[in-house]
Amino acid sequence: MTVYESWLNSPSLDAAQKAELEGIKNDPKQIEDRFYKDLEFGTGGLRGILGLGTNRMNVFTVRRAAKALGLRLKEEDLQGKKGVAIAHDSRNFSREFACDSARVLANMGIPVYLFDSLRPTPELSFTIKHLNCAAGIVITASHNPKEYNGFKAYGADGGQITPVTASAVFKLMSELDPLTVEMAPKNDPLITIIGKEVDEAYIEHVLSLRPDKDLLTRTGVKLKIVYTPLHGAGNLLVREALRRAGYTDVTVVKEQELPDGDFPTVASPNPENPEAFTIAIGYADRIGADVIIGTDPDSDRMGMMIKIDGVWTPVTGNQAGCLMLEYILRAKQPPEGAYAVTTIVSTRMVDYIAKAYGITIERVLTGFKFIGETIDKKEKIGNHGFLLGFEESYGYLTGGYIRDKDAVIASLLAAELTAYYKSRGMSLMDAVNDMYARYGFFAEKTVSVTMPGLDGVKKREKATRLLREEPPKEVAGRKVIQALDFAKGGVMGLPASDVLLYTLEGDAWVCVRPSGTEPKLKIYAGVREASRENAVEAIKQVSEGFTSQISV
Repeated sequence: MTVYESWLNSPSLDAAQKAELEGIKNDPKQIEDRFYKDLEFGTGGLRGILGLGTNRMNVFTVRRAAKALGLRLKEEDLQGKKGVAIAHDSRNFSREFACDSARVLANMGIPVYLFDSLRPTPELSFTIKHLNCAAGIVITASHNPKEYNGFKAYGADGGQITPVTASAVFKLMSELDPLTVEMAPKNDPLITIIGKEVDEAYIEHVLSLRPDKDLLTRTGVKLKIVYTPLHGAGNLLVREALRRAGYTDVTVVKEQELPDGDFPTVASPNPENPEAFTIAIGYADRIGADVIIGTDPDSDRMGMMIKIDGVWTPVTGNQAGCLMLEYILRAKQPPEGAYAVTTIVSTRMVDYIAKAYGITIERVLTGFKFIGETIDKKEKIGNHGFLLGFEESYGYLTGGYIRDKDAVIASLLAAELTAYYKSRGMSLMDAVNDMYARYGFFAEKTVSVTMPGLDGVKKREKATRLLREEPPKEVAGRKVIQALDFAKGGVMGLPASDVLLYTLEGDAWVCVRPSGTEPKLKIYAGVREASRENAVEAIKQVSEGFTSQISV
């Protein structure tokens, strides 16, 4: 209440902001949820619900974060790198937050390179290295619902900032009054507006990553693609990359083409959700499309739909990652030290693919920043054999120059995959089935248990605490043969994280962790069986069996 009243009475608030806080004066639960803590600056930066309060995304939270990041940069030895690149997506207030961040940094004497309009998050990662910047900021909440926005911070390597840097920024934030952060004028000379010249360099980089640049010319295959940017930042650059690569028959979903932070045509702008493709499916049926491609609001996640027995069906993130890896390995000779990176909650099929082709698989914690860190560490010891990074949550990357998942690159890969298998008389599902026949039938499932608010935080903490105190001995009749607790760090050589991973007898596993970006407890499960039918039944039993053991 003390913090709430200090905000309510602050001269920094305008009339509309004061009215917003006056409107919750008689709602103690709402006041508590908005002001019981500061929105935490984690390794993914900030992400939260839009609104006034210390536990919300608003101009004051953003200015405070930008100031803290600037202070951290002034503490570091930047080794010739200077300035901060800033991008944003199509969400409500994204442009305002980006401009305010630029003005805060400029007021501190830090040069800023601000995009002239919305851009994909991976282009921001590219731009940091392209312009030799010390850091980057992108204003986005990725695939979250419209009520959210966020502030993601990047280091000089183009990857999301490390946990050490994030902790330092959060500490600096806690020492700043969010209501009194000063800003430079909008036209400050330290703020440089960037645009098409960076787009051109980025597109050229994306095009250079195609595994088989001559595929369309050599095979003569024609592809019909339906593409939806889901009201986000991917529209122009995804289409341009596809066009320059020779994929000219691309139909864009008009209802979802233009940027709109309210995402009016979808319940959630997330290509992981098949419902987001409802309108696109209508287009695909009308034109007889080979594939539907969709990207999320900041264009770092990419989803595909293909037609199986007359029904448009999603290609899962795990299936797409395996398809991409095997295609890359087929398209060209792997370099010395070849490796791919995925997470501990992604399919185990990649291990079998790696063994078949003689490459290495590196597994990391959930979060693409850890994939980027692995690429960085490998390069520093002279290993340039990176082939693919992917997460089950529809994030993919090739090349390694960019250090975050990239839906522009992934969209181009999706088109090339589809064209390659079409040239052989196969669909993508034919290709998946071919891998199942060779490596075993894999099935994976993610269950999200939503636990919002302060009560939700306590429930999530209780659930993982109880699992640690009384680890399950079996799940769905399968004995737990290994239980790994990542909380202390060092497990599998990975940093500390609130994650529990159980290996079950019979080629199955379960993992549980609190989401880092949403008020959810996430449960992941995977199985490998001798047949599709067995895999479908086994994943149902394992996921439901473990979820039923969660106590809150």
